[in-house]
Amino acid sequence: MSDSFPTLEALHFPSAQQSISQTLSSLRRSALTVSNRLQSIETDAAFVQEVADHYALPLVANERCGSWYIPPAAKSGSAYFKSTDGHAVMPDALSKTVPIWCAVLNRALFPSETAYHPVQLPPNYLGVSEESQIESRIDGFVDSLTDLKLDLNHLRQQLGKPIRVAWANRAYFYPTDLQKGNAYHLLVLCSASKRVHGAEMSEGGYIQGAGDDSEGWAHGLTPPVFWGNQATLKRTAEEDLPDLIADLVAEHQRQNAAVDATLIVPTYNLYISANDIDIDIEGSRRYDLVIDCNGIPAAVEGNPKRLNLGCASAKLGSRDLRKYLDKVRDFVSSQLGPDPTRSLLVTCDTGKDLAAGALLAILCLFYDDEGHFDASPKTRSIGKQFIRQRLAWIVSSKHDVNPSRSTLQSVNAFLMQPPDY
Repeated sequence: MSDSFPTLEALHFPSAQQSISQTLSSLRRSALTVSNRLQSIETDAAFVQEVADHYALPLVANERCGSWYIPPAAKSGSAYFKSTDGHAVMPDALSKTVPIWCAVLNRALFPSETAYHPVQLPPNYLGVSEESQIESRIDGFVDSLTDLKLDLNHLRQQLGKPIRVAWANRAYFYPTDLQKGNAYHLLVLCSASKRVHGAEMSEGGYIQGAGDDSEGWAHGLTPPVFWGNQATLKRTAEEDLPDLIADLVAEHQRQNAAVDATLIVPTYNLYISANDIDIDIEGSRRYDLVIDCNGIPAAVEGNPKRLNLGCASAKLGSRDLRKYLDKVRDFVSSQLGPDPTRSLLVTCDTGKDLAAGALLAILCLFYDDEGHFDASPKTRSIGKQFIRQRLAWIVSSKHDVNPSRSTLQSVNAFLMQPPDY
C-alpha cells in the first residue's frame, strides 16, 4: 500500500460507548446554562418562601450559597456553614454541623435545660453509629467553645432560651407538628432544591443546587444583582448574558462604593471592608491607615500610610498572602507603634477572605486580650488555640467573614514559624 495512505490499523474509530458518553456530556453542558440556573434558583426561592410562611419565621441565608434563594428584602441575616460532602436530600451542614452547634450552645448557655442537651438530628438519615459518635463529642466541643473566652453571659442574654431544630426539604417537614414555642427558639434548616434523580436534561432545565459554585458559572453575577435585575436577565438571550452581567455588576459596585467598614470588637481601631472605601463622598480620608490585600503595590509607592499587597484572587491570593504577611507586620509596627490611636482599615476584593486573614495576623501579633495594641509581638507565644480566639473576634464582629482554609493555613504557618527578627 502506498505510503500516502494510512493503514487500517492506523485508523482510530471511537467506540459506541465513548460516543454516547461524549454526547451525554455535551447534552448535560447544554442544560447547565446560566438561564436554566437562574430559573431554577427562582423555583427554589419560591419553596424557601413557602417554608418561611409556614413557620412564620424570618429567613437567614447560609452564605455558602443561600443568598441566591432569598430576595434581599426578605433576608434577615446571614450565617456560614460549609458542606464537605455530596448530598441527596440535604447538605451535611444542615444534617450535622448546625445541629451540633445548637447542642453545644444549648449545653454551654443553658446547663439546667437538660431537655435540649441531646443532639437533634434528622430522622433515619445518619445511622445509629454516627449519631452515637456525634453525641459522644459534644461535651468536648463545649469545652472548646469555653476556651475561646467569648462573653457567654452576653450571648445567653441575647439568645434568652434554648434552640429546637426542625428540617424542611422537598421530601418532608420534620417534625411535622412543630411550631414556634415560648420555651425555645425554633430553627428550621431548609434545603431549597428538589432532588434530581437523573441528568439535568431529564428535568426540563431544572438544576439541583443551581446556586452552588457560582464562581464557575455566574460571570461575576451576585445574588443582590440577580434579584435586582430579574426581569432584564430573564428576557436576555443566553449568548448576551455575560456582557449584560458585566454591566450590571459594574453599576452595582459604583452605587455601593461607600458601604461602611466593620469595626473588629473588642479593638477600637481595626476595621474590615470589601474593596477600598477609604475615601468618602466628599473626597476626604476616613481612615488613618489602609492595607489593601488585592491593591497594586505601585499605586501607593511613597505613601507611608497605605500598603497594597498585590495578592491575586481566590486560592492564589491565599498563597500570596503568606509571602506578604511580613510586610503587614512591619507596616503595623512602624505605623501603629508610634501612635496606637490611629484607625486601620484592611480590605480585599470580597471583605471576607484575605482581609480577614491579614487582620487575624495583626490581632495575634499586636493586640492583647482586651483588644489594646501591644507593640511587642515577638514576646508572645502563639498557638492554634490563641489563633482561634482571635479569629472568633473577627467572625463575631462581621458575620459573613469566610477566610478560606488556604488563607487560614497561610496565617497559621506565618504566625507559628520561628521569629526571623
